[in-house]
Amino acid sequence: MKKDIFDDYVDKVTGHFGVSREQLFTKNKERPVVDARHFLYYLCKSRPMPASYIAKYMGEHGYEIALSSVTHGIKRIEKEVAADPDYTTILNRLK
Repeated sequence: MKKDIFDDYVDKVTGHFGVSREQLFTKNKERPVVDARHFLYYLCKSRPMPASYIAKYMGEHGYEIALSSVTHGIKRIEKEVAADPDYTTILNRLK
C-alpha cells in the first residue's frame, strides 16, 4: 500500500525537479538530485510513512540509505519550509 504512494511521489518529484529516476536512485550529489531526494523523504513522511519504509523502498530501487540520512533529509526540508514560503508552495504542488 505505501509502496504505491512512494512510487507516485517519485514520479512527481522527478518531474518537478527535472531529474530522472536513474539519477534519483544513484549516489549523485548534485544539488537538484539531493533536493529531489529530500523532498521525496519529506512527502513520504507527511503521509505518514515510517523512515524505515522510505529506506526500504529506496533500497528496492538500488539506493541503499541509512535511516539517519532519511531523517536528516526530512529535517532539512522542515527547516527550509519554516524559513522560505516557496518550499510550502512546491510541497503543495507535489501533494
